[in-house]
Amino acid sequence: MISLIIWIIVFLISILILIKAADFFTDSAEKIGIHFGIPAFIVGVTIVSIGTSLPELITSVIAVTQGVSEIVVANVLGSNITNIFLVLGISAIVAKRLKLTYEIIKIDLPLLIGSALFLTICIWDGAFTFIEAILCILGFITYIFYTINVEKRHKDKEIKKELAGALKKKKLKVKTWVILILSIGFIYFASKYTIDAVINISRILNIGTEIIAVSAVALGTSLPELIVSLTAAFKGKPEMAIGNILGSNIFNGLAVVGIAGLFGTLIIPASIISFALPMMLIAIFLFVFMTLGKEVSRWEGWFLILFYILFIGKLFGLF
Repeated sequence: MISLIIWIIVFLISILILIKAADFFTDSAEKIGIHFGIPAFIVGVTIVSIGTSLPELITSVIAVTQGVSEIVVANVLGSNITNIFLVLGISAIVAKRLKLTYEIIKIDLPLLIGSALFLTICIWDGAFTFIEAILCILGFITYIFYTINVEKRHKDKEIKKELAGALKKKKLKVKTWVILILSIGFIYFASKYTIDAVINISRILNIGTEIIAVSAVALGTSLPELIVSLTAAFKGKPEMAIGNILGSNIFNGLAVVGIAGLFGTLIIPASIISFALPMMLIAIFLFVFMTLGKEVSRWEGWFLILFYILFIGKLFGLF
């Protein structure tokens, strides 16, 4: 009992450090991106989304090296589910309405669907191989380059106005780069102890590590996305909130799984394929249709929250 309490404390402290370190990283990364004149949506789907997804990436790589590769896909699916049901849901409720002006339907939504379906096919047989990892990484690289290319040709007046304002920013401080580098170090060590805690807690409670990964770890590693999206919603920047969620899901589904897969074959438990995977596809489906109208209302936000409650309840057999 004492050992369980100790490991739970270690898990909570590690998650808190992960959140704070990711917060410092994303804040620095956002400043750097804006300094170089990158519009808010592009910052969201690239710099910020990658920064807020670092916890998922580092914990996944460490999980593979420690022989618990089942945590990887469980964490990714759980994080994507949490990003849409919980993060987008709360953001929409707080903002009352998330209105999107950037035309994401032309490329971003199709790629979100494509990344989800590609991941589904890769893990359907219960294993994720090295070749599949390479293909996923190439897919994400393609997405990043296309996004940057689209940004360069984008003619939207609001984006142009925002870009002009960004170019007037003061000179970037060295401190920003230092914080960026140090935060990555803290993310790494916090991720290591998070995985150690998950392994020990699952053994003590006799619960599959994938169950803890798809719920507790996924929630913990998605908190940076929640913080960033909520902050963006409060500041009246709904595009960054939605862009962060969209970019994070694509990054998780392609880059996180892909990079982790380079370190060894990923094993996917049957329970994850039969339950978590369908839930993620449902989440993607709802995200696409809600954003097609270029806004997500408060009522839709509450509906997403209900889906998250259903997901957690079914996962632990509460109802």
